Parts: sequence; C-alpha cells; structure tokens
Amino acid sequence: MVWPLREVISAMQRSETGLIRQTTQFYIRDLYDHIIQVVDTLENYRELASGLLEIYLSSVSNRMNEVMKVLTIIATIFIPITFIAGVYGMNFEFMPELKWRWGYALVWGVMIAMIVTMLGYFRKKKWL
Repeated sequence: MVWPLREVISAMQRSETGLIRQTTQFYIRDLYDHIIQVVDTLENYRELASGLLEIYLSSVSNRMNEVMKVLTIIATIFIPITFIAGVYGMNFEFMPELKWRWGYALVWGVMIAMIVTMLGYFRKKKWL
C-alpha cells in the first residue's frame, strides 16, 4: 500500500500546478522522505520474515532427518532378522539345521549377535 503512495507523492512533488504552493513543496518533500523510510523499513521486515521462515523450515527439515535416521536404523536391524526368520519359517523337510538339537538356540544366537553387532557399529559411527 505504500508503494503507490510513494508514486503519488513523487508526482505531486514534480507537478507544477497552481494547487500546490511553493511553501507546501517543503512539506511534500518531507512526506516523500518519510514514505521512502517506511518503504525501506518494510523491505527490511520482509527480508527478516523471509529469513525467519527459512530458519524454521530448516529446523523442521533437520528434525525430520533425525526421525528418518532412527527409522532407517530400526529397519536396518530388522530386515536381516526378518530374512532369517523367513528362511527358517519355511516348511522344508530337508534343512539339516531343523533336526539339530541346538538349531533353535543357534538361530536365536545368530539373530541376537547380528543385532548387537549392528548396534555396536551404529554407536561407533555415532548414529545412535
């Protein structure tokens, strides 16, 4: 709303009609200077608001990246375990491990060892 006012005051300042006296020109120049200051202040506030919006969007993006990292770590841990459970959950008759006395405990041991190894690796990389 201030930009058009600036143009109107500028046109009034340049016009040489009998409606505006020479003594009033001083006040019109002062009014024009004030309008320029208001326009500059509004531009500064607009840039400040734009910067604040960018900071907010950046913080939201960083928070989302942290959530995605945690979900990726959880998926990385559970995918190999799901694979092992899927293989040993099949109803095949000729899997030698199924007849072993300690086969069940061995599969659990392998899965737990995988979890511990991956958690240790993630902590070493400071992802957790």
